[in-house]
Amino acid sequence: MISKKEVVQSVPLSDIKTDEEVRTGTGFVELDRVLGGGIVQGSLVLVGGDPGIGKSTLLLQMCKNLSDREISVLYVSGEESLRQIKLRAERIGTFRNSLKLLCETNLEDIRQVLEKEKPEVVIIDSIQTMYNEEVSSAPGSVSQVREATAAFMQMAKGMGITIFIVGHVTKEGVVAGPRVLEHMVDTVLYFEGDRHEAYRVLRGVKNRFGSTNEIGVFEMRREGLVEVENPSQYMLSGRPEDASGSVVTCSMEGTRPILLEVQALVCRSFLNNPRRTATGADYNRVNLLLAVIEKRMGLRMSECDAYVNIAGGLRMNEPGIDLGIVLAIVSCYNDKPIDPNTICFGEVGLSGEVRAVSMAEQRVLEAKKLGFTRCILPQVCKEKMGHIKGIELVGIRNVNEI
Repeated sequence: MISKKEVVQSVPLSDIKTDEEVRTGTGFVELDRVLGGGIVQGSLVLVGGDPGIGKSTLLLQMCKNLSDREISVLYVSGEESLRQIKLRAERIGTFRNSLKLLCETNLEDIRQVLEKEKPEVVIIDSIQTMYNEEVSSAPGSVSQVREATAAFMQMAKGMGITIFIVGHVTKEGVVAGPRVLEHMVDTVLYFEGDRHEAYRVLRGVKNRFGSTNEIGVFEMRREGLVEVENPSQYMLSGRPEDASGSVVTCSMEGTRPILLEVQALVCRSFLNNPRRTATGADYNRVNLLLAVIEKRMGLRMSECDAYVNIAGGLRMNEPGIDLGIVLAIVSCYNDKPIDPNTICFGEVGLSGEVRAVSMAEQRVLEAKKLGFTRCILPQVCKEKMGHIKGIELVGIRNVNEI
């Protein structure tokens, strides 16, 4: 006798219960911030980044923190042998037996191990090495990556296991493989930074369980990654005194204000097309601001080479640092140092106007906390903010007022 298929029914929104989401701390305050408060059970997290940037080191240190609290963790590697992982782990510290290693790339074999051991957290390093025997293409191909991600998503949701998958990135800086990969997972994290610099930034670009604007800052040392709980203080260490072309500005990354040193070098060009270089800032944005300076302030930037750098190896694209870039360029052009106790922020428009930015009060309070006594900011922000004791607020409407 053929049984009738059950009819699918909809559920009223008011009948759905939303209990408090249980999160597990990773042992990293910076990583927890980017994840939205910790690891969510049954979630699938994609971690991308350039080769050698520290993705595997970060996840291995997270595994150590979890295993220290007797949370069962399985580290699945498709790129390194057990001995290689052991040598890397010895640099980090002593691991407990709650962390287990597995060198395997076959999806079905990995599924059987998960069903048997039922770990709470799983690391897959990397998704490009995993393969499904039923798919004829080679590991790392579009179809294999898509099938592997779908399989891990089913394991995470079906078994209630949190799975972190490592993804390699292309030259354009996006995860290699199909774009649908980022749509399938719950959270997408990018580990950014220059391998020759000490600082690394963990940035969330997608998060179903939290904000996508938060960042975490780490410093790479011999023993591994160390959290930078006060990035502003680190970014400003070693700042030159009485040097033109150097100014401190403030960028907002999520709810966190970060003070940065913007450096500019402007010198007469002997080329038909003057050189333009931007490190840490958007190249096109710097060119736009140079055009605003020439047109609205009357400075002959078309005859000069211009180099702009954000010290510390961080990359910031927030419009709030526009005023800092302009002020650094003008300072170097006129060879006039800026008071080291002065900070500035604001967005600069094409007509030279200084526009309001978000969270101005948090920026000012961060500057005051680090000892700055004067802040140049948009006049609109100053009027909304009022007086703040301990720091002088200078509001400007146009770049000519600098």
